[in-house]
Amino acid sequence: MRELKILAVVVVFTLITYYLVEPFAHGQMHKHTEFNNFNYNGKSDIEEVEHKIAVAKAANEPTEELEKKLEEKKQFWADVEKIAQLQGDVAAGEGTYAMCQGCHFEGATNMGGVTPPSLEHAGSLYDKKYLIALVKNPAMAMNVDHKFKDPAMHPMGAIMGMVTSDQDIANVVAYLKAKKAGEVTSKEAFVEACGRCHADRYMKWTQVGFRPAAKEDIKTGKDINMLKFEQKVAEEQKAVAEYMGKLPPDLSIIIRARSEHFLKTFVEDPQSQLGGTAMPRTGLSKEGYEKVEEFLADSGDAKRHERAELGPKVLIYLLIFAIFAYLWKKEVWRDLH
Repeated sequence: MRELKILAVVVVFTLITYYLVEPFAHGQMHKHTEFNNFNYNGKSDIEEVEHKIAVAKAANEPTEELEKKLEEKKQFWADVEKIAQLQGDVAAGEGTYAMCQGCHFEGATNMGGVTPPSLEHAGSLYDKKYLIALVKNPAMAMNVDHKFKDPAMHPMGAIMGMVTSDQDIANVVAYLKAKKAGEVTSKEAFVEACGRCHADRYMKWTQVGFRPAAKEDIKTGKDINMLKFEQKVAEEQKAVAEYMGKLPPDLSIIIRARSEHFLKTFVEDPQSQLGGTAMPRTGLSKEGYEKVEEFLADSGDAKRHERAELGPKVLIYLLIFAIFAYLWKKEVWRDLH
């Protein structure tokens, strides 16, 4: 019985450490950020500016510009909410979407430092209100308006002059939700939402596509096509780094380096975790994020499914072994107690 009591104590303290002490320590080391469940209503954006105003007032600094920005954000997200209530016309939205196809297509080239994403699965990946906000004012929707004195200077700023009425915005978003949706794989979700800026070397992904298999040239010992591909990657990374300020990190093991809460809140609003960052809000819906997370989980832990399948079998084996070990111990020490 004494051994079972010792085992029980070890198990209890292990569980306390894992479920109580470790999460508490983690919470003390990292600031708590509210998660809005991928609901893009401008709440965090407005609170961000309100906090800056409070800090400025405490330091007796001028707040006129911040207060102007606050009113702009409140009005912007109120307009987004109003447009979201409109009934979109899918057929009319298809005609408006034709203007988007000039930049958003498979194999698009870098424009202004970043490659326009494919919108083939936009209806499945992105939140409706975010898409409305994105068409209305890309810089404000992505929460990177601090980088641009004039929102029209954003690489996607031209859309503000192309789709201007509330009804047109509602129509094109209705078209995306109806016709650019459907089932999306985790790979497609990552490529379309993250892959234009972030590489993933474990999955052989670069900013310009998946790395091809090398075929060594017998004469030179080098694969000419691979060298051309590497040059293309280097050029794209240089353009992205110049636009973003630095090259965005490789995401191979981000799923293991950061907590689930951090990743969700960072994707929902990068400014909430890293104020002033050049990373834009991606606008992923809950379902879209889960697809991206699945890809990152496969990248950071490729054997996770096999381990999950093997785990219960190992535990059953250990339990049976422990029972036999205990019975054997009682038999050996029977005459000595």
